[in-house]
Amino acid sequence: MGSTLAADVRQICKDFGNDPVRLIDVARALQSRYGSISKETIALLSAELKIPRVRVESTVSFYSFLSEAPKGKIVIRLCDDIIDRFSGVELVADVFRRELGIDFGETTPDGLITLEWTPCIGMCDQAPAALVNEVVVTELSSDKVRDIIQVLRETRDPRKLTRRYGDGNNASPLVRSMVCNNIRKRGFIFTEKEKGEALRKALAMSPVEVIREVKAARLRGRGGAGFPAGMKWDFTRASEGDEKYVICNADEGEPGTFKDRAILTEKPELLFEGMTIAGYAIGAQNGIVYLRGEYAYLRRFLEDVLEKRRQAGCLGKDVCGKKGFNFDIRIQSGAGSYVCGEETSLISSCEGLRGDPKNRPPFPAQKGYLGKPTSVNNVETFCYAVRVIENGAAWFAGIGSKGSAGTKLLSIAGDCAAPGVYEYAFGTPLRQILKDVGAEDVLAVQIGGPSGKLVGEADFDRVICYDDLATGGALVIFNKERNILEIVRYYLEFFVEESCGYCTPCRVGNVLMERCLDKILNGQGEPSDLPYLEALGETIKVTSRCGLGQTSPNPLISSIKNFRHLYEALLREPKEGRQPGFDFKAAVAAAEEIAGHKSLLGHTAH
Repeated sequence: MGSTLAADVRQICKDFGNDPVRLIDVARALQSRYGSISKETIALLSAELKIPRVRVESTVSFYSFLSEAPKGKIVIRLCDDIIDRFSGVELVADVFRRELGIDFGETTPDGLITLEWTPCIGMCDQAPAALVNEVVVTELSSDKVRDIIQVLRETRDPRKLTRRYGDGNNASPLVRSMVCNNIRKRGFIFTEKEKGEALRKALAMSPVEVIREVKAARLRGRGGAGFPAGMKWDFTRASEGDEKYVICNADEGEPGTFKDRAILTEKPELLFEGMTIAGYAIGAQNGIVYLRGEYAYLRRFLEDVLEKRRQAGCLGKDVCGKKGFNFDIRIQSGAGSYVCGEETSLISSCEGLRGDPKNRPPFPAQKGYLGKPTSVNNVETFCYAVRVIENGAAWFAGIGSKGSAGTKLLSIAGDCAAPGVYEYAFGTPLRQILKDVGAEDVLAVQIGGPSGKLVGEADFDRVICYDDLATGGALVIFNKERNILEIVRYYLEFFVEESCGYCTPCRVGNVLMERCLDKILNGQGEPSDLPYLEALGETIKVTSRCGLGQTSPNPLISSIKNFRHLYEALLREPKEGRQPGFDFKAAVAAAEEIAGHKSLLGHTAH
């Protein structure tokens, strides 16, 4: 195997230009072929790409889709999102266990199938769902699981699992997916317009005029933070540097979000046109789409769209006949990491590194990808930039609310009759949206995914906009049968797992919040725990290095604010004297197992 492995590493590295920046793409290809990135593979990659071995090891160990330990030829990743849990994923999981004869984290004795849990894969509108290698399977049931296992054992080919195709381009020969778009309410994104009209208009303007138009439209970033897109482009253009880059954040990892999935499937030309306009505006020659690893099933289709744009003169040298404007786009695959949705972490990942956040300042507009000025926007933002150029700034600015111009795509899932993608003008009341999607007996809505806020009925007349209920696109609905504290506990567990561990407030603070919440749920909570959690949460938010830690306390803090009575019902007044705040024996159990003997402090001698 050694000579074959060496030859494969050499060829795959060559396919990606022997460029260390493409390490993640190379590693994913080798992971797919061999089921692991072994120590021998790491040594070969280090030599072939001429980078330190520790860099390869560091990168491989960071991403959940890469592994030094061998995995099966087929990896089943069952989604463990809160919506999947409420949709019966535990029953589905039990069938997987029984049919395969293994538990999660294990591989069948014949080395064929590995079974794993994974966070949200962007299929909340058709849960329970799973990834089988790169094949998405949706709306799982016990019977479907048995059929899946039978097909995999007979064919050893996950592609054979797709027997029906979803709507639109999901049925394309280059996609062949059972995923459904579920576009329920169309607006300005999913409308038919003449392709290329905006790009031609932009190229007839000066770059400064393009930026001025986007500024006048009051277009703000649709990823959640809401930073003005025109201002970001202006900063990037004004930054010194011989090279500049446009990056599209298509790492739609916020649980409950899937609207970018629909755009990538049905409107990729719109996205690429928006990126090209941005490239012209800021003076860039290269763009990168960072495609989340869970959407790898769309990559061949997207590459084909890019190639057709090159052939049509919409990418490459002298774009659309504009002398001197050269611009092209490549796709960078992710490899399973929530924190890579944060723009500086995403840039690190694009560079073939761990997805560690970078210190700011300098900001990406000053020093981003490869140390060059970089504008990072999300999929939806680029698409709206196209509509701004097509229809004019005044048209766009006249839609929505005072501080939030235009419309917003929402991924709506959970306890409602019609989950899917909806487009609403900013300023639309939450209550109207709940009515439109057929949500009844609503207890709470998680606005903006786990990093957003959990609101109750008292807030249903508030509106979707940056100045009120801000969201990157996720609305998860919970009816009155759901346990709010169970939901909050899940979100805390998610953040503890997804933290990169770089900074202490996030790495330790989220664990402390989780432990205190468990203390309350176990009946040991005291009234002083709530102000402690609120203060701890605020401390984590203001001292964390990146967006993950700066938003991770939000579900807990907002639930204490809006559902305080649920917490108070579990609290008790402290008894006199010292009382245990946690289970000592449980706390040292893992250490005892490693040490091979019992703690003297935790056990009474006999």
